[in-house]
Amino acid sequence: MKNIYLAAPFFSDEQNERVTRVEEALAANKTVGEVFSPRKNQLEQFEMGTKKWAQEIFKHDTSKIDWCDVVVAVVDFDDDDVDSGTAFEIGYAYSTNKPLVIFHEKDTILNLMVSESLVAHLTSDNQLKDYDFETLPQIPYEGKVI
Repeated sequence: MKNIYLAAPFFSDEQNERVTRVEEALAANKTVGEVFSPRKNQLEQFEMGTKKWAQEIFKHDTSKIDWCDVVVAVVDFDDDDVDSGTAFEIGYAYSTNKPLVIFHEKDTILNLMVSESLVAHLTSDNQLKDYDFETLPQIPYEGKVI
């Protein structure tokens, strides 16, 4: 079973609902071991928004990308309205040779840096629940890119 880092924005009700569904789909996937979701790991012992909190979150989250076997990134951006944290996590994962599975259920255009870095492009909860993280079958993105 593969350990997963879940990169995703969680700043609105819509995003939190989506991330919750992704977490549930990953929990139901027989090829998934542990899932690290940053939204559930905000290091409450540090005051949110302080420099110390930011430093600790950065170290903790990047160490979890190093720990994982695969990064699943929720790309729910509306074209150029990109979450910079998720974009960083995607780039960091790619630079450390972590396979990227992109979850993209909105009908939006992907940036070519995302579309060309992924192993699999999934568009539904059921695809995510059934995806084989052990063999990582390639599922290319077939849409338009910018």
